[in-house]
Amino acid sequence: MRKKVTVVGAGNVGATCAQEVARRDYADVVVVDIIPNFPQGKALDMNQSGSVLGYEPNVTGTNGYDETAGSDVVVITAGKPRSPGMSRDDLVTTNEAIVGSVAKEVVKHSPKAVIVVVSNPLDAMCHVAKAVSRFPRERVVGMAGILDTARFAAFIAWETGASVKDVTAMVLGGHGDQMVPVVSATTVGGIPLDQLATKARIKKMVDRTRVGGGEIVNLLGTSAWYAPGAAAAQMVDSICLDQKRVLPCTVHLEGEYGVSGLYLGVPAKLGAGGVEEIVKLKLTAEEKRWLKDSAAAVRDVVGVLKKK
Repeated sequence: MRKKVTVVGAGNVGATCAQEVARRDYADVVVVDIIPNFPQGKALDMNQSGSVLGYEPNVTGTNGYDETAGSDVVVITAGKPRSPGMSRDDLVTTNEAIVGSVAKEVVKHSPKAVIVVVSNPLDAMCHVAKAVSRFPRERVVGMAGILDTARFAAFIAWETGASVKDVTAMVLGGHGDQMVPVVSATTVGGIPLDQLATKARIKKMVDRTRVGGGEIVNLLGTSAWYAPGAAAAQMVDSICLDQKRVLPCTVHLEGEYGVSGLYLGVPAKLGAGGVEEIVKLKLTAEEKRWLKDSAAAVRDVVGVLKKK
């Protein structure tokens, strides 16, 4: 039986995610957006590419939620994107209302779904989705670490002249400038990164990763979409196909890594039930300090939600 995946938001990120999931050909995909005719047009275009790319044309575009009923996974990409000079924190007020309204519809139409949050500011929007849906933490998870890790891996491949396929990396913490690229767990073809690059070159890669989203915003005038969409689709794959991949995800921590009551990026095993396990990674003293600082930064943003 085919799975059912809903993507809320037919903009660049949502459409990319929907297309990537459709191409896997294991799920029927529903794309929701409030703009009249927009998701319908996106869906029609995706369906017409099915014969070329080799998947069944089972993408539905809609302005409502009736068609989403019974979804196994709902990916929330809806919300205002970043613009030049805007931090993710600036998006809290606007996107809190949007994500909250979507979460209510998810509960109504797909009460057993796993929610994957992509909307920014990611960490705070995970709190909104969990609070409104009242789903257990296992079924509300954020996409950030996969994207940040992908950026880190690309920079490593370029700096070392290696294939990105041989790079194994991990980025933890909040989805902001204080994220934590875990150099101690990073290898290229099994060789530790610090054996392939100097501290100065590694610092350059780490610093660029931390501002990777802002770099693209400054170039495009809006947020990235190819890598974020593909990253969200990877999470959908692991959940729908019960792959049990260990991926860096934004998860509600309840004591793990010394953090409680906060969504933060950590390695997590994703399966049919959502987050099945939070994997404890051994960090250096410096990485632990970075993670603590990142958690503090996330709490500041979440605090804005609580004051409203």
